Amino acid sequence: MPTQELSGTTALVTGASRGFGRAVTLSSRGAHVAGVARDPGRLEELHAQLGGTFTPAGASARSVGPPTSEVSQLRTDGAPPSVRPQLLATEHWSLLATRSTAQSEVLSRITTFLTLVSASIVSLALVGQFTRFDQRFVTFALVLLGMLVLIGTLTQMRVGNASIEDLAHVIGMNRLRAAYVELDPGIERYLVTSAHDDDNGLWQTYNRLGGPKPIWQPLASSWMFIAFVNSGLTGVLAALVAVALDAPGPLVGTVAAAGGLSFLGASVAQGIRRYQRIRRRYVALFPAPG
Repeated sequence: MPTQELSGTTALVTGASRGFGRAVTLSSRGAHVAGVARDPGRLEELHAQLGGTFTPAGASARSVGPPTSEVSQLRTDGAPPSVRPQLLATEHWSLLATRSTAQSEVLSRITTFLTLVSASIVSLALVGQFTRFDQRFVTFALVLLGMLVLIGTLTQMRVGNASIEDLAHVIGMNRLRAAYVELDPGIERYLVTSAHDDDNGLWQTYNRLGGPKPIWQPLASSWMFIAFVNSGLTGVLAALVAVALDAPGPLVGTVAAAGGLSFLGASVAQGIRRYQRIRRRYVALFPAPG
């Protein structure tokens, strides 16, 4: 790094007396370095070599004395202004990477589940032809659909958890943008997403052009899609149980509808309660003015 980029900055280097820490100290010409190490003799050698641009701060595992004035200044003043954007950008990229990884994992789970559903339909057709839809088919279908409902429910839970995690990532990135705006207020008008973590700010980040859609957004979500698929599977499973018990046709249809609607209603009610709990506990740190 060129010397002019370090001029006027202060760096705290641990392990400054040897190895990598010593190399960093010697390469930081132009900056004022506060070096921390357990070997006072080597620190004095560096002090003699670097002069007033180096402040030795001896430390040991047995006794830790009061920090030097240079170290105290670093603790009270925080990171230099030139370093703060780098720290914020590092956290921002970390959130973006985590969000991308979670979305990829959820899409893989959904794809695997839908593949299992498709393969199960084909296998039911083949087994039905072989068994002529006798009691063996009903037994096979009950076991297969029971497994599908279980896997589907777990997939639905994971999609719901990922939605909450995604909301947390959006909140974090909005707060980082608020920090960017504090560093340079003039950039806010260039941001497409929001620098506020209140409701309007979150909606702006999720859907800048469409605006808030508190009803249609959940209905079009992956979680609701999986919930509908699971409701259908649950209804079919309930109908097969009724068939296995020799129930008449109208009762089988009623049981299927009741099973599917009950699963869908329970899923929606659980999702609403979860959202309300999060909303009650959440406090926006950077709401929009007014």
